[in-house]
Amino acid sequence: MLYDRSWYNRAGVERVMGFCTLEEHADFLRMTPLFEKQVVSEGVRLIKYFFDVSRDVQEQRFLARVKDPLRQWKISPMDIESWRRWWNYTAAYAEMIERTDTQWAPWYCVQTDVRRNARLNCSAHLLSQIPYEELPVERPEFGKRRKRPQGIPEALTFSQRVPQRY
Repeated sequence: MLYDRSWYNRAGVERVMGFCTLEEHADFLRMTPLFEKQVVSEGVRLIKYFFDVSRDVQEQRFLARVKDPLRQWKISPMDIESWRRWWNYTAAYAEMIERTDTQWAPWYCVQTDVRRNARLNCSAHLLSQIPYEELPVERPEFGKRRKRPQGIPEALTFSQRVPQRY
């Protein structure tokens, strides 16, 4: 079972944005470690990742979304309000981690300021958590390419093309 912090919205988004009551939030934090312990005791491997981004990088990403017409769909009024409440989220997530980071179901922090590195680091870590036997790989031999027969064009031609702007 693979979890990231989105499975814990009751402890983060719902708490900060007022979408749950204080009692619902407290119940979630009290019951989550018990639920996770039960899941793990049944033989399920539970791996939890917290993808962490710095304030500066998050701000750069938000500004890029606002400026770039191709990314504007990615930002909503909710995102703007969440951005304003950075420290509220920090406090909520600190409490969530403190209450739900257990020996049987620890949180693993993935630093995501550099997305490519975050993906590679998380993938490598995930693979290190799951026992598996590496299988031998047989590399194919391509041989020589056949020659182009007469009458077949060197390249495809089209009457319309999408401009290469990038």
